Amino acid sequence: MDVPMYAIPQTGQRLGVQPRLASWDATGHPSQIRLKKFLSEAEKMYRPQLNQLPDPLALRLDVGLTGTTPLLDQHDLDNYLFPLSTRLSRATGRAFASVWGIKRHSPDSRLGVTTAIPLQADGRPQVFDVRTTASSGTTAFKQQIDQQLTRAHVFPDGPLQLHIGFVVGPRRHWPNLWKPTIDALGKILGRTAPNRPWHPLDGRIVQLGLSTRTDPNIGDHVALRINARPADTPTTP
Repeated sequence: MDVPMYAIPQTGQRLGVQPRLASWDATGHPSQIRLKKFLSEAEKMYRPQLNQLPDPLALRLDVGLTGTTPLLDQHDLDNYLFPLSTRLSRATGRAFASVWGIKRHSPDSRLGVTTAIPLQADGRPQVFDVRTTASSGTTAFKQQIDQQLTRAHVFPDGPLQLHIGFVVGPRRHWPNLWKPTIDALGKILGRTAPNRPWHPLDGRIVQLGLSTRTDPNIGDHVALRINARPADTPTTP
């Protein structure tokens, strides 16, 4: 199956507020207030442009972290990208086909939206094509991915790049697949503890690419291409 893989967009504009992680705290909690401020700023910056750009759409978020913040521990990129892409899509009625996140030690954070460009060459240290039939909200979804990674091996300690392509049916909200898919990649990322199968060391991911294509013939199944490789430690651009 033709699984889409889009190229990383160019760096966007400097943000006036710090990107915020998804928050599951109660409404009114400081984390929710900070997240709302960030999302409002992002929408204000790019809503007019998103109303005009041709499909397919791509988003890139560069998260600048202080020099004292551990770069490879926590600050998971999918937790920045999920609320951001969801907010912009709901505000504009436009869905993203490609979403990218990068984290680095930097005083600045940046955000950009553009038209997605197909990836011509991706380099292939570890590439896996898998297919799932279970609901993404179940453990079976993660088990199906894990069981198909028979040739996978855990990368040595250090930063990683991860690019995942999804083929989904028209009823899927594909961002809901990001976290359970990454949670199933312990054979590639390593685990926080041997007895915690769905708790990978995903803080190691310093560049995360997520691409999608809708296929009405795939039904409720999901086809995935998982491409992982070592990354240079990102520096201030």
